[in-house]
Amino acid sequence: MIKVSDVAYARFAAPDLDRMETFLLDFGLTRQHRDDNSLYMRGTGPDHHLHVTHLVDEPGFIGMAFNANSMTDLDKLSKVDGALAVEQIDEPGGGHRVRITDPNGFQVETIFGQETLDPLPVNELIGPDHGPGHPRVHDVQRTEKIPCPVLRLGHVVLNVLDCDTMDEYYRSHFGFLQSDIAFVPGSDDELALVFLRCNKGKEYIDQHSLLFTKAKEPGLAHIAFEVEDINALFVRHEYLQTKEYEHSWGIGRHTPAANIFDYWFDNYGNRVEHFFGGDLLNEDDPTRTRHRK
Repeated sequence: MIKVSDVAYARFAAPDLDRMETFLLDFGLTRQHRDDNSLYMRGTGPDHHLHVTHLVDEPGFIGMAFNANSMTDLDKLSKVDGALAVEQIDEPGGGHRVRITDPNGFQVETIFGQETLDPLPVNELIGPDHGPGHPRVHDVQRTEKIPCPVLRLGHVVLNVLDCDTMDEYYRSHFGFLQSDIAFVPGSDDELALVFLRCNKGKEYIDQHSLLFTKAKEPGLAHIAFEVEDINALFVRHEYLQTKEYEHSWGIGRHTPAANIFDYWFDNYGNRVEHFFGGDLLNEDDPTRTRHRK
């Protein structure tokens, strides 16, 4: 077993890169690289890219990548049944990876050594203007409806056939810890929801980087990008409304995790979330059991 440190990026297929890029730009990502067959989009943070789209006739979700802590971790993972050998990544950003297919058919990449970038500026019109610490006396704001940049990719949520199988697989292969779980109504041993966080020891990290929800068909539930504050989340919401994209859910607050959320669909029906805030846990926090209605 290794211990991955974070989710790195998600991969998609689409028949029109222009159409995908238009949505992602409006959603707050920035183009890092594009060629005839692929599109790589970044956030304001140092990650080389957060979202990859390949030009393929049929749109869909391909899989996701996690960050390893060392080349030694990649060597260990490459010896797991079903894993491919360590390979140099022949894509923008470089680095090395090990690829494996999980029990529901999703492609999982574990990467190390990818190039990092200088952070991008956050729009100065967006800032904390709420709460008792930020009085608005004589500070009149008329914020534009603009595509404010996202910071990073926070988590991936998957619809899966069997949460128990996926939970055991990801914890035993990648070192995830259970944060919150819920059982199928009427059952005390069949999982319906599993929130998994990376294990970074005493360091506090997001309550989940990966979430499984039991479903009749496996597939992507959503991916989630963090924004800088609640004000920015509302500005993005209003901007996306002007573009007439399909809204899914929100603005609201989740339980568990307690993050504020806003969900939209991209131009190919993939659900994409903006979120702000949320619980931070470390290795000492126990698994919490909740009841799903």
